[in-house]
Amino acid sequence: MISGTLPKRNPNRAFPGGRFGIIAGGPPGSTVAATTCAATRPGERGRRGGSAVAERARTTGGRTATVTPRQALRGNGRWPAALIAALVAMVLVSGCATAAARATHEQKQAQQTAPVVPASVTPADGTDGVGPRTDVTADGGSGTLRDVALTNAKGVAVAGTLSDDAKRWTPTEPLGYGGTYTWSGTAVAADGTTTPLAGSFTTVTPKRTVKATTNIGDGATVGVAAPIEVQFNRDLDQTAKAAVEKSLKVTTSTPVEGAWAWLPDDQQGSRAHWRPKEYWPAGTRVTMTAAVYGVDMGSAGYGAADLSSEFTIGRSQVVKADVTSHRIVVIRDGQQVLDLPASYGLETDPNRVTRSGTHIVMGKAETVLMTNLAYGYQNLPEKWAVRISNNGEFIHANPASVGAQGNRNVTHGCINLSLKNAKTYFDTAMFGDPVEVTGSSVTLSAADGDVYDWAVDWSAWQSMSALSS
Repeated sequence: MISGTLPKRNPNRAFPGGRFGIIAGGPPGSTVAATTCAATRPGERGRRGGSAVAERARTTGGRTATVTPRQALRGNGRWPAALIAALVAMVLVSGCATAAARATHEQKQAQQTAPVVPASVTPADGTDGVGPRTDVTADGGSGTLRDVALTNAKGVAVAGTLSDDAKRWTPTEPLGYGGTYTWSGTAVAADGTTTPLAGSFTTVTPKRTVKATTNIGDGATVGVAAPIEVQFNRDLDQTAKAAVEKSLKVTTSTPVEGAWAWLPDDQQGSRAHWRPKEYWPAGTRVTMTAAVYGVDMGSAGYGAADLSSEFTIGRSQVVKADVTSHRIVVIRDGQQVLDLPASYGLETDPNRVTRSGTHIVMGKAETVLMTNLAYGYQNLPEKWAVRISNNGEFIHANPASVGAQGNRNVTHGCINLSLKNAKTYFDTAMFGDPVEVTGSSVTLSAADGDVYDWAVDWSAWQSMSALSS
């Protein structure tokens, strides 16, 4: 707003620049509010984009009204300020009232036309043969739920949770086999009317169940090459393996890349192994969970129980076993701690060759009775024996080969050490330690027992997942 005392003037005289002064009320010589509006001189239409452009005139009340040059000149250019304010107020109030009425109308119309969705339960009332891991929910539809309960035949309520908006209830624990479950509670519609929540269903009674076990127990400390094995007591088809694998999970205290693979079924049944892409970082804390209870495994049956294990990766110890050097070297946490003379399998007989590849320590015993009828010995006691595969390969003491240790490879496939050196190494060995054999003419493979995880390259290992395709 611009205020001041205006001089007497000819109201029809255009100000310089083609603009007209508009005086909003007050006698000549009084203090008034002033503004301008634009007019177009003859010949200016093309340059100005059209005829006179209306501008806003601000009243002393702070509201605005639009005036044209013709209106500005009428009545010597003077409009009573109160009249202008009243007109502007009428326009604004009318606009606000119209908008409010429209919003109220649209809201009522939306309420009247919105579809009403009734409350529902899943599975449907009367459903039989429901799996314990089937989606079980109560849904409030357009309304909400209250006092929801799902109870078994003994009246014991299933633990569950209601969503923050009170529209959805879900159980937080699996259901049992062969049980009848009944809903109770109240569904509250948007208009406040209530309807009892009702219905029941029955869970499946399996003809057979499938048990799972694992190779690493709670609280264990293992080596950096240790694979995780989940063994099932029945053979699973490919569809069942895929369903099971979705329930298997490995979490670690530090990020570790790894994958599940299904090794060939053995006499016990199907088995899944998890191994990292590279050796485990020392000190990693690992949790394996197999949430297989209630999983439909097809013709094999349903999962009998969940399985879990928490364990720790110990120090990093790697055995470097170069058959051409006739020695073993032990590297612990990056430092060489042992360098011992050894004798490996006889190279001229393929059946006696120590297999090249990454073996793992699978167990150890102070004395093991060894038998190989093809080579003429049975129940031969060997001291300080550390098993490195299930094909009969050990690192153990053999006084009979001491003369060859460090010089020649003469064994039936084992790595021979002296009694003293075998005991020294034995005391350091841990399940899962890698033993990297190099330099021999035969490679470790599936033909050499049930644990050959590190003999498979990473891309091939990933392809052995039931979820890889």
